Amino acid sequence: MPRPHFTHSLLAPRQWPAWLGVAAIWLIARLPQRSLMWVGRRLGALVWRIPSERRHIAETNIALCFPELDAAGRAALVDANLRDIGLMLVEFALGWMGSDRRIAGIPTRIEGLRHLEAARAQGKGVLLVGGHFSHLELCARLVSQRIRIAGMYRRMDSAAFEWIVLRARLHYADAMFDKDDIRGTVKYLRGGGTLWYAPDQDMRSKDTMFVPFFGVPAATITATHHLARMSGAVVIPFFHRRLPDGSGYELRLGAPLEHFPGTDVLDDTARVNACIEQMAREAPAQYLWVHKRFKTRPDDGPSPY
Repeated sequence: MPRPHFTHSLLAPRQWPAWLGVAAIWLIARLPQRSLMWVGRRLGALVWRIPSERRHIAETNIALCFPELDAAGRAALVDANLRDIGLMLVEFALGWMGSDRRIAGIPTRIEGLRHLEAARAQGKGVLLVGGHFSHLELCARLVSQRIRIAGMYRRMDSAAFEWIVLRARLHYADAMFDKDDIRGTVKYLRGGGTLWYAPDQDMRSKDTMFVPFFGVPAATITATHHLARMSGAVVIPFFHRRLPDGSGYELRLGAPLEHFPGTDVLDDTARVNACIEQMAREAPAQYLWVHKRFKTRPDDGPSPY
């Protein structure tokens, strides 16, 4: 996929704030690893201290998903999750604009590549299905050091940010498909490509079903079932987490989901949610609890937020 062309409209005054943000991101990505993580922790402390709607969203999600925790346990998880947002910000900067040499130097442990290699040996495409964790952008780039991948994404509101980030992603990815480009995505998978895909956000799309997520009915996009059905791709769970004390990252490819897709789209969608729930339980502080996962309710019920 060719990188997007630069146009003079990207220099319009309304784009200047975005370019200032891009400059800050570029500078952050040039920091040594220890300094970068220090900045991330300081940003996280700032996010934790400042009252915001995001705290309320995280508190609501964690209360719904972890009823077994007492008030102190839920509060501790909320605090850890808000602090993790600071690390997310600097990891996005590193994933987008870190040099190849810098990315290659990040300690990374990858497990389960044999599952991907077996699918490729059969000439099949692969859907790497995971969740929205704080380090998803960086880990996508880390796994791309070993395998060629593509991704699906939603276009950004800022034209300047869209141009910069899409160019950055296409530096390491085969392609980036708009979330509505089903035809291009299926063609890529049929050709034996590997697509990273995270179907765990409430997209308010017509192609959703209510299936459990942590025991709570959640509007969940059914695209994993349909993409696998139309392309013949193998669906492999893809989990990633930041190791303690900033010592690196663990990337894990699980065994392919058996008999997927099945004949029941509801059952398949529930199976995908169960996989992502298992991932979130393993690293709960690193999951994106600040997203309104349960904003759409069955029968147009009131939002819990």
